[in-house]
Amino acid sequence: MADRVRTFASFALFNYRLFWLGALVSNVGGWMARVAQDWLVLTQLTDHSAQALGLVTALQFLPIPLIAPMAGALADRYSKRRLLMVTQAALGATAFGLWILVATGTVQLWHAFLFAFLQGVASAFDMPVRQAFVSEMVPQRLVSNAIGLNSAQFNGARLLGPGLAGLLIAWVGIAPALLVNALSFVAVIGALWFMRTDQLMPRPKRVGTGTVREGIAYVRTRPDILLILGIIFVFSTFGMNFQITNALMATTVFGKGASEYGMLGSVMAIGTLGAAFMAARRARPRLRWLLLGVLGFAVFTAGAALAPTYLFFAVMLVGVGVCSLTVMTSCNATVQLASDPALRGRVMAVYMAVNMGGTPIGSPVIGWIGDHWGARWTLGVGAVATFAVCVAASLYVMVHDRVRVRLEGVWPPRLLVDRLDESALAPGAMADPDPQARVA
Repeated sequence: MADRVRTFASFALFNYRLFWLGALVSNVGGWMARVAQDWLVLTQLTDHSAQALGLVTALQFLPIPLIAPMAGALADRYSKRRLLMVTQAALGATAFGLWILVATGTVQLWHAFLFAFLQGVASAFDMPVRQAFVSEMVPQRLVSNAIGLNSAQFNGARLLGPGLAGLLIAWVGIAPALLVNALSFVAVIGALWFMRTDQLMPRPKRVGTGTVREGIAYVRTRPDILLILGIIFVFSTFGMNFQITNALMATTVFGKGASEYGMLGSVMAIGTLGAAFMAARRARPRLRWLLLGVLGFAVFTAGAALAPTYLFFAVMLVGVGVCSLTVMTSCNATVQLASDPALRGRVMAVYMAVNMGGTPIGSPVIGWIGDHWGARWTLGVGAVATFAVCVAASLYVMVHDRVRVRLEGVWPPRLLVDRLDESALAPGAMADPDPQARVA
């Protein structure tokens, strides 16, 4: 397999192109809603309570580790396209419900908690199916490219959505931003409806029970996938809490308003968008990119925690965005490409459960830290945790897979990965297949 593919190779396929455009519109609305919801809780329903904001975030992700494995089993048994139409309709309904409460002036804090939970339930069914559906729209050789382009689309929406939401909230209030999100679901449902079903590439059904337990049992036999799950759990639990950290830093440290808070999400998306296009060009994920991404994330997050000014903080977020996207796309593509196609839905469900399942743990903890230790420590804890998992993962690989990882040079640094034993790695492992070191 070649190391590189054309950046927009997956766009040659009608179904993928249609789905990508529909998801772009929906995700712009989704990012607007995230900013609006956080601003609602932080400034109207509470007096800048970090714990309340953390609880809303936790409730939004709490159902995912509980329900996602069942969704994965459904994805391996039924039409993913039809399942997605149902889950997207459910997400649209919850968005309309919250908009009605805000528009009529009847919203209370418990409503925000309730709708966050309902969105989490719908997302728990949606995420594993949507992740596994990628491999049915594109051939195997373009899976990594499609995941990179999906990330570019998601972060392109992140570039537009928060800034638009901040401006809209400052001009006319929170309700219009929520309405845009509710209407945006029409785009992705329409894209699914108008797909050319004869051009989809459904994966073979596995002979067996088709249960959640079968998927978990398979993952337990794959140390390469288990390593990814360990990295992504710590990363998402303690590092990916920007709904809380950006809001607290903007309001309590730098004294900024809604538009400046919204712009932080857009600034961060500059980094994630650039990293997404770089990921789209890689035909397969590599260990060196993942480890360097985790290390860079820890460094830039520490810089953001110590930022003396709003501008310096925003600059650090660009680097945080580059590194976080590199980690997320590397983990996602590795798990998809390494897993049995007939079990991919259930494997991706386990991945999403671990990825998102840490948020209900991490968000309340980060919220508590924000209230008691201050906003800067909400980022500091993430920097320490992600640096620790980078060191632990590197040691694990070196001990168990006979791989040597080292940095060379001063600037720009080069990450080298040496294979010491050609037969040591399990199938699907991410280390460089060449016996000689390659420069990252």
